[in-house]
Amino acid sequence: MGEFVRVEVEDGIATIRLDRPKMNALNAQMQRELIDAARQVTQDDAVGAVVLYGGEKVFAAGADIKEMAPMSYAQMSAGHSRLLQDFARALAGIPKPVIAAITGYALGGGLEVALTADFRVAGEGAKVGQPEIQLGIIPGAGGTQRLSRLIGPTKAKDLIFSGRHVAADEALVIGLVDRVVPDADVYTAAREWAATFVGGPAIALRAAKQAIDAGLEVDLETGLEIERTQFAALFATEDQAAGMRSFMEEGPGKAKFTGR
Repeated sequence: MGEFVRVEVEDGIATIRLDRPKMNALNAQMQRELIDAARQVTQDDAVGAVVLYGGEKVFAAGADIKEMAPMSYAQMSAGHSRLLQDFARALAGIPKPVIAAITGYALGGGLEVALTADFRVAGEGAKVGQPEIQLGIIPGAGGTQRLSRLIGPTKAKDLIFSGRHVAADEALVIGLVDRVVPDADVYTAAREWAATFVGGPAIALRAAKQAIDAGLEVDLETGLEIERTQFAALFATEDQAAGMRSFMEEGPGKAKFTGR
């Protein structure tokens, strides 16, 4: 439990809750606490899925500009820019399904937090974007890389070059978010989606996530080899034996998995 980030686990779903009023500005302390939270939900076998949530009013309006403004190139190059990459990398590396529940603003570093998730649910009134260009800088916590991989380089350049805010309906059309729901229903919708993974074959889910994410960084043949090795390794698990036995005896969709 950090000062600005806390982890709450209920019914197999961990909520990583950003809580630094008023706008969840991501200062260095909060970034370190996000690394700790990512480690905690990764290691907790009781957690089957994760929700990233900033509260009813705002997801995260961005990095803490007051903290960064006085930093020199030496300070940013040697330390803080690495922390920006490290906290986002820690969230992206959670080996379980992760859903970002976006209310209000998810801008700059806030959107970069949401980009680390596997899926994004946004409220109808949500606004997302990478407005760093308006400060004379560029995204530094993975925005130039994860955004372009998600929506393509042309659309990513549009958002990053202009710094404009994108409404939820447009974000859905361009693939930046996956579902849009009434603002009051965002967290509930994210939890309902997360619940579909709880009790599933945890090792296979982890393997699927790792194969997809790692495969995006390499050529097709290398990606296919990553898939092959992950696929073969699952035949050493109890879940594979239980799943195939259940399929043969009871039909699809009835297997009980233990995560072993």
